[in-house]
Amino acid sequence: MNTSITAGSASMYSDSDLITRLAAELAKQLQPTLPIEIDLWDIATIATYLKRSESVVRERMACLPDFPKAIRLPSTRSVRGQALYRAKEIIQWASRYQDKN
Repeated sequence: MNTSITAGSASMYSDSDLITRLAAELAKQLQPTLPIEIDLWDIATIATYLKRSESVVRERMACLPDFPKAIRLPSTRSVRGQALYRAKEIIQWASRYQDKN
């Protein structure tokens, strides 16, 4: 968990501010997750899962011919929507690269 509240900076906040900030951080962590079978991941989530940077995933992996195809939902703001990927397909794709020893 990456928070901006540290032991040294805690004294800068009132008790009420500190409780509010802590509650907000806890709420982020407690959000329900979707089952892998239906979840869609963005590049940042894939990067976290593969333990790679977002740029490596975007520039070196997503362009591979066997990488799962993106889902691009329609948007009124841009011509192409954000690339999303089925979580289960990313997991299956990564599993294919497991050593066969």
